[in-house]
Amino acid sequence: MSGQIPVAVRAHLRSEAHDRCGYCQTQQALAYGPLEVDHIIPVAAGGKDDPDNLWLACRPCNQYKGVQTHGRDRQSGQHVRLFNPRQQAWCDHFRWSEDGTHVMGLTACGRATVSALKLNNPFAVETRRHGVRAGWHPPRD
Repeated sequence: MSGQIPVAVRAHLRSEAHDRCGYCQTQQALAYGPLEVDHIIPVAAGGKDDPDNLWLACRPCNQYKGVQTHGRDRQSGQHVRLFNPRQQAWCDHFRWSEDGTHVMGLTACGRATVSALKLNNPFAVETRRHGVRAGWHPPRD
């Protein structure tokens, strides 16, 4: 974060995001640390602390995203904007694999985001596998 995000803004983000990561959909109750405020357009790329540029992300997604705003879709070869959880619906760009452990990109944006943010890294997949077994994952909405 570039500046101090007010507590009220953080609380509103948690409510809007249903207390889960905007990218991998990890629920706060299942994350290994507090969800972080993500700058959709990173400060290093000119993004501001404006609530329209903020969303929740788990630490791995936020770190893998870093200053990226675009990624390459390996299927089409296109260089496209990464998924914007504030402006785009997750279900329009992603779906869960049949076993619920992998995020599958449906669009160039979705596929580029899966790759850039390493949404299916081994740790995430194994964690989801345990969540599926326990009946906590994937999110129902």
